[in-house]
Amino acid sequence: MKTLQTSGGIEMMARELGVDKSVAQAGTAALIPSVLGGFKKTAQAQPGGLEGLGGLLGQLGGGGLLDSVTSSQPTPVGQGNEVLGQIFGSKEVSRTVAAGAEQQTGISSDLLKKMLPMVAMMAAGYMAKQSGDSAGGNAGGLGGLIGGLLGGGSKGSSGGSGGLGSLLDLNGDGNPLDDIIGMAGKLAR
Repeated sequence: MKTLQTSGGIEMMARELGVDKSVAQAGTAALIPSVLGGFKKTAQAQPGGLEGLGGLLGQLGGGGLLDSVTSSQPTPVGQGNEVLGQIFGSKEVSRTVAAGAEQQTGISSDLLKKMLPMVAMMAAGYMAKQSGDSAGGNAGGLGGLIGGLLGGGSKGSSGGSGGLGSLLDLNGDGNPLDDIIGMAGKLAR
């Protein structure tokens, strides 16, 4: 979350939606695990795994997605809705994610539904920038970002095993995101 804060995305989202920055932070913290769970599910469904996800992120707008949220122009939330369509598959899953975040935070689901495409754009844009900046196609800083968001500590680095692969935990070794995917799968039925 610190990374999204330092990018200015949360602050710009708060300004655009006319809410306090602390509300935007709480909403982002509640929404991001489901968004990342959606990316994990999408990566598992891609023929090329992580490379396929990287290609998909590029098609959706790549690092420009984060730039669109952090710019002073209104965020083109249509792009965020495209990202959500790819990772969640239906608007019903988005509504369920917003409703769950409302229960967790007390923030209205109407506001959370407005935040969701922006949060998806920030996460997708950040992942695209990180995977593009790294030689092996892995996003080293992303593991630290997500670890902090999911309560894995506030280490400055992602630890020795960081990277997009460990972040999305494609081997299902007990990462908390597996629980989120299970929950999202039940909701999609």
